[in-house]
Amino acid sequence: MGSVEFDSPPERWTALLPTFADMAFALGGGQTLGIQDHARFANEVFEALPGVEFNADEIVELVNDGVSKELFYEMNADVHFIDPHLLRLWYDWDQADVDEISDNLGPFFGNFIRRHSDDWHDYKYYTLYEAFELVAEVFQAQERYQAYVELHEEMLESIDERLPSADQRPTALLIYPASGSGFQFFPFRFDDGGISTKQWRDLGLTDALSATDVGHYSFSDRGTLDLESLIEIDPEVLLVRNHGGASESEFQSEVVEPLQAEDGSNGVQAIQNGAIYSAGYLDQGPIINFYHTDRAAKDIYPDSFEDVTLFDRERIAEIVQGNL
Repeated sequence: MGSVEFDSPPERWTALLPTFADMAFALGGGQTLGIQDHARFANEVFEALPGVEFNADEIVELVNDGVSKELFYEMNADVHFIDPHLLRLWYDWDQADVDEISDNLGPFFGNFIRRHSDDWHDYKYYTLYEAFELVAEVFQAQERYQAYVELHEEMLESIDERLPSADQRPTALLIYPASGSGFQFFPFRFDDGGISTKQWRDLGLTDALSATDVGHYSFSDRGTLDLESLIEIDPEVLLVRNHGGASESEFQSEVVEPLQAEDGSNGVQAIQNGAIYSAGYLDQGPIINFYHTDRAAKDIYPDSFEDVTLFDRERIAEIVQGNL
């Protein structure tokens, strides 16, 4: 996007993906005007912050009928925390559309850092906290950003102190159900480097795909795994995406029980042993990452993390509100 300048912190802003919506909210910027899909935004995480106002009903959904320029004019945002490549890939915008919104409303300031496996993404990727630091500059909220850095470092130190040795960590397979395809799943690799798999890397999980030639899901490679593939890979833990907001009972009835009922699925030790866990949401900023990491640690290493709090709601709420 080149050089982007701001006269003052934005009062009205929109994201498309939760990653940047989370970052700006975390910095005290309020909530996004729009989001791609409410079902993929961890609304419950923000609603759990004591004393912090968050109302998902006020957020426009930017997915149902495509995303028109008229909708952007209605939102009238000062800045768009969106990678414009996504508008071209997903919503058939062209560069003229991007330029029009930038000139008439506000600049675009974003980068698709969910994963690193798309061949169209030939520019720099950022880590979660590298991108977060840039958003902090936009909001002139460097002190808040630094408070999250310190909290994040404390979380990583707590994890390192409690993780079992490498040979005692389970092999895990991260998958996303391929809708309408029966027993078919999109595979995701932890070593992809994107922010969507950060918690699994931080928790030292052994990627069950690392010993295979199975690639990471991307726009150009949407190959799936069937039951025979899962039996061959035979992970000790199965992490299933697309059920981020489901309760434990819903996850059991919608995911675990159907998997266990599939003929032959007991050939996968994760399914046989019931080691099937919700992998949460595809996109995460700093707050969702604390939540994801806390939940994953308790699921996979209950003996080590049962009484440990990695998602400190009270402290995060204080930072959001500027009580540093």
